[in-house]
Amino acid sequence: MFETRNAGSHYRLRLHRARSVILSPSELVEIRAAQRTFEGAYIRTSLSQFSFALVVLKIFTSEFYSIGALFAIYGAGVLAVSAFRRMEGNRQFFSEVGEDGLSRKRFRTSGNMVIVLTSLSVAAYVTLLILTLRLDN
Repeated sequence: MFETRNAGSHYRLRLHRARSVILSPSELVEIRAAQRTFEGAYIRTSLSQFSFALVVLKIFTSEFYSIGALFAIYGAGVLAVSAFRRMEGNRQFFSEVGEDGLSRKRFRTSGNMVIVLTSLSVAAYVTLLILTLRLDN
């Protein structure tokens, strides 16, 4: 299901394997827009979470270490969602050749990624609220 070793031979566009296809300018624009929107945003968010976690761990006292660890875990979660979203992006653009030799083209929205990232964010912010309230005690 998650095989990427020979992804270039499984995905096809206009009857060409993905690794040997020559894309039109409009297709290149579409791919670049998707990369900027999804991959870039997820990576920037992940890096900002890692940076904030580092700042909390370096500047604040040991009472705040759990908050720094929370942001590091959140950044790792966003990075994992980014990697999974990139893998799913190949399936949106190219058609896939199944084991039976038939070509399949399915469009799949990124609704699952939105649900996962929303759940991750809500869980992180609820945990942050709990950790912040426990600082007073």
